[in-house]
Amino acid sequence: MNSTASVHPTADMLYANTDFSQLNWLETQWVNWYLWIGNPVIATGLMSFLLHEIVYFGRCIPWIIIDAIPYFRKWKLQPNKVPTAQEQWECTKQVLFSHFMVELPVIWLFHPLAEAFGMATWQVPFPHWRQQAFQIAFFFVFEDMFHFFAHQALHWGPLYKHIHKIHHKYSAPFGLAAEYAHPAEVMILGTGTIAGPLLYCWFRRDLHIFTVYVWITLRLFQAIDAHSGYDFPWSLQHILPFWSGAEHHDFHHMAFVNNFSTSFRWCDRLFGTDKKYQEYRARISKMKKLNLSKEEYEKMERRMIAEAEQEGLRAEAEVESYTFAGKKKTA
Repeated sequence: MNSTASVHPTADMLYANTDFSQLNWLETQWVNWYLWIGNPVIATGLMSFLLHEIVYFGRCIPWIIIDAIPYFRKWKLQPNKVPTAQEQWECTKQVLFSHFMVELPVIWLFHPLAEAFGMATWQVPFPHWRQQAFQIAFFFVFEDMFHFFAHQALHWGPLYKHIHKIHHKYSAPFGLAAEYAHPAEVMILGTGTIAGPLLYCWFRRDLHIFTVYVWITLRLFQAIDAHSGYDFPWSLQHILPFWSGAEHHDFHHMAFVNNFSTSFRWCDRLFGTDKKYQEYRARISKMKKLNLSKEEYEKMERRMIAEAEQEGLRAEAEVESYTFAGKKKTA
């Protein structure tokens, strides 16, 4: 890189030996941000948090609009469960609490720790896009596997009852609910998102925080879209069959069981935690071939959703009935 010193008191000194004529537009704006803030620690921490908030709520806004337009109900996975304005506001308050009280400190502390492991922050130019693509692919796979096992652990009786149950408040999720969770869950599942970059830094020492920002942006899009409650013909899972998407995760909220992964379907298929989901989708496919009228189809669909949800409630009650000793409570 053009600037190699690791510690400087001011941003001006960081770029003292940088040839700005060799930078592209984005890299120039990157430099301008650090020069404007003046302190590289504050500049990185502030940019990291602002990115998270802007991407999260910016991606949620289209789904809020879609929920308000009846035309899109035809693609809603649970069409009779549209979030009310009150539900979305209550969800937003909890999400904001988590963002400022839980995620802000973690976000602010991430880059000093990652820098100690060898991550670049203020440095320019950025790594080649091929290098970034490989790193982001690794982060996706790592996070998906971590989330699969951690999510299953959160469905163990005491952990579910005292932590994960909050996230299952909405049996028909919506975009804003992606990070609606207990603070402990935010920390537990969030570990999968930041541990990948930290481990990569530890072993390779060629990661730039710009790549982490691209990863975080894509990860937030994935999480919000998976909770959107909509399955469009152009949704990514119809292009990439191994992608989870809303259709996969919506079943988890509706039926409580199965589909513990985030981005991919591999782990659920490999460990057999998608059997009920596969049975449900098979019933849906069979129903579509019956040449039913619109009213008949909607009636049958509502009945199937209600059955899956009731089965989920029974499964949830069974999970909650377990104590730390692993025995069911007795009346």
